[in-house]
Amino acid sequence: MKAVVWHGTGDIRLDDVEDPKIQEPTDAVIRITRSAICGTDLHMVRGTMPDMVEGTVLGHEAVGVVEEVGPAVRGFTPGDRVVVTSTVGCGTCSYCRAGYYAQCDTANPNGPSAGTCFFGGPKATGPVNGLQAERARIPYAMTTLVRVPDGITDDQAILVSDIFPTAWFGSRLAEVGSGDTVLVLGAGVVGQFAIASAKRQGAGRVIVVDGIASRLDKARAQNAEVVNFNEEDPVEVVKDLTGGIGPDRVIEAVGVDAEQPGERTGEQWKPGDAPRQALDWAVELVAKAGSIGIIGVYPAGFDQFPIGDAMNKNLTLRMGNCNHRRYVPRLLDLVLTGAVDPLEFITRHEKPSSAIEAYKSFDLREDGWLKTVLDVA
Repeated sequence: MKAVVWHGTGDIRLDDVEDPKIQEPTDAVIRITRSAICGTDLHMVRGTMPDMVEGTVLGHEAVGVVEEVGPAVRGFTPGDRVVVTSTVGCGTCSYCRAGYYAQCDTANPNGPSAGTCFFGGPKATGPVNGLQAERARIPYAMTTLVRVPDGITDDQAILVSDIFPTAWFGSRLAEVGSGDTVLVLGAGVVGQFAIASAKRQGAGRVIVVDGIASRLDKARAQNAEVVNFNEEDPVEVVKDLTGGIGPDRVIEAVGVDAEQPGERTGEQWKPGDAPRQALDWAVELVAKAGSIGIIGVYPAGFDQFPIGDAMNKNLTLRMGNCNHRRYVPRLLDLVLTGAVDPLEFITRHEKPSSAIEAYKSFDLREDGWLKTVLDVA
């Protein structure tokens, strides 16, 4: 089958790889109908998330159809349409039972202390082959797959695989509540869903900071108050918008590849030149005794955090990898009822044969490349 495969920093290829097979009784094999390219994938390609294993299939978002199930998978039948949760959890350990699927004691083959297991990631996450492929093996299928209701299309469901639950999780981490003024740092597709999530969790106002006009236009369409950090000082503007106090809550949806204000170089696969920028703005801008939810990706070993400033403001900091399985069923219900329509955030459809070029355009932050879905079938 065809798959997008990591061969080295800045080197990804559309390769022919072996078809997946059932390896454990808890596995399923699915035929993928939709996959997608995520900003997290770019961290691997840019080299800001280290220790990738050559030959790993990339991608952690998919919708598909069950083709085969292992003998321990009792709740799915070949032909079922499913969405894959991006993080893998066994469903039986104490962490999974408490809803902390991203900290499953069993799923990661590197052991309980290794942390989150997710598709298409570096050595520390498994590695488990990813979902930018024609088919995929799904470990712990009874937990990792969720049936897609008949009233939801594949295009709607693909953004409930990772993006929507991650944003919802970020809003929960930030402790968004009724009437809060919320700042979202980053207006990529996770930031867009963070706006939607914060509003549905009670936010009174949402302010969003980004440097790309088309993304800010999309945020404005959700009635967020937008700040372009390439045209104005975001600290000054956000302080002014909040009466000098700052927002109650901040959702940091940028991560390690943040860029400082100014003109971008246009260099392919270039890591961001200001890895702590979003963290600095989050701590500086949030109100005293406020809270910050960090869902932007930072690799193990990253140590550039303004801890002294955060402590002196009595801030609450919460962060981590999303416990996707905890939120996916509820978010599918929101999509089914029409409360949220993910389709407005899909800006590109590409065939897998164009995946490498799509990666390059997305990497360069070109206009119109907010979220790219791969139409596998």
